[in-house]
Amino acid sequence: MIKRKQDTILKVAEATVLRDFLIAKMGGMTRSSIKQLLSQRRVKVGNAVQTRPDYSLKQGEVVTISSGRGNSQLTHPKLKIVYEDDYLIVVNKQPGLLTVAATPGSKETTAYSILRAYVKKQNARASVYVVHRLDRETSGVLVFARSEDLQHYMRDYWRELVTERTYIAVAEGVLDPREGQIRSWFTEDKRNAMVYSSPVDDGGDLAVTNYKTLRDNQVYSLVELHLETGRTNQIRVHLASKGHPIVGDRKYGHGNEESPIDRLCLHAKVLEFIHPVTEKTVRFETAFPKEFTRLVSE
Repeated sequence: MIKRKQDTILKVAEATVLRDFLIAKMGGMTRSSIKQLLSQRRVKVGNAVQTRPDYSLKQGEVVTISSGRGNSQLTHPKLKIVYEDDYLIVVNKQPGLLTVAATPGSKETTAYSILRAYVKKQNARASVYVVHRLDRETSGVLVFARSEDLQHYMRDYWRELVTERTYIAVAEGVLDPREGQIRSWFTEDKRNAMVYSSPVDDGGDLAVTNYKTLRDNQVYSLVELHLETGRTNQIRVHLASKGHPIVGDRKYGHGNEESPIDRLCLHAKVLEFIHPVTEKTVRFETAFPKEFTRLVSE
C-alpha cells in the first residue's frame, strides 16, 4: 500500500471483484462502508470512477481511493453522471434541460453549467467542453470532454469514433413497414430553425436512420432507431416525414398538441464509441422511461 497526497493507491495482484478487493485491502471495512465509499464516487479503477461493487478487476490494474477531502458529488435531479475519467464525463440527461445555453450570456441552467460547477468544486481551473448535443426535451446519454483539445478531436472525428447510437421513441400511429431505413436529404432554414427533408438529392445533407417497431397498440408505436448519420433533429424529422411524428413533438408534429406524458417521447438509449485516449471501445446505455412502454400498452 502506497500513500500519496490524499489518495491510497492499490495494485491488483490477481483477478477478483472490486468489493472483495477493497474488503481485503482496506483494513476491516464492512460491505456497507464499501458501498458508501463507492456511492461517494471515491474509487477509481485506472482513470475511471467505478461505483459497481461487483466490477471485475484484472491482474495489474490500479485502484485509487480518494481520502474524500475536497471530494464533491453531483446531485441534480436533471443530470446524473454515469461515467467519468481523466478525459471524459458521460451523463444521463433528463428532459427539460438544454445541453448548452442557446444564446451567449444566458443565465439558464444547462447540462454544461451544472457539470462546469461540479468540476470546479474539485479544481478551480477545471472546466468541461461540449462534444455533442441533445435537444432540450430529449433525454439520455450525453458526453463532455475535460479539455478543449479533446473536444475538438472528438468533434472532428465523431463519425469515425462512434460505433453505435441507438434511440427509443414513441411515434404516432403504426409504421408501415414496421422495420426499415429512412434516407433523405436535409436542408436547414436558419430563419425559423426548421429542418426540411427531401426524398431526392436536392443539395442538402444525406441523413440515414434505421428503425424497428418494438410494439404498438394502433395508436402509438414504440420504435428503436439507429443513426448512421447525425444530422440536426434527424429522428424527429425522419419520423415526421413518414407521417408518424414523435409523440409530444410540437416542432415537427401537430403544433400545440399536448403529450400524454408531458414530454417529447425521445430517449438516447445507447452511445458506443472508441475512447479517444485509451482507444478502447466504451459503451453506455441508459434505460428509457417506463412511461414510453405504458403508452403502447394501454
